[in-house]
Amino acid sequence: MFGVEKEIHLKEIKSTYRNLIKEWHPDKFQAGDERAEEAEQMSKQIIDAYHFLVSIAPETKTTNLEEYKTSTLESGIEDYKHKGLLLEVSFLDGSSYEYFGVPRSVFIKFNNSDKQI
Repeated sequence: MFGVEKEIHLKEIKSTYRNLIKEWHPDKFQAGDERAEEAEQMSKQIIDAYHFLVSIAPETKTTNLEEYKTSTLESGIEDYKHKGLLLEVSFLDGSSYEYFGVPRSVFIKFNNSDKQI
């Protein structure tokens, strides 16, 4: 959707996002238009993809590294959820992080571990 093959920078992500959302924004289509429903689904996928790409962009990682280290090393885990290949972990300090590409077998090991903080 965003045409990402390797590393992408925030400026490129934002530009591509704006262009895609202009093309697929649901308000662009009249009620009853056969593409209105498709536009609704596409706009949701564009927004989800945008958030994902921003979260893994090098600039985002660099900006949030210290906060991430503090949360994951010093704050206890409040809650966690696994859906598909996504593991979302909420920490006691109020932060929450998503880990993509986590297979069920790894989640089961995590869930059964006696070393959770």
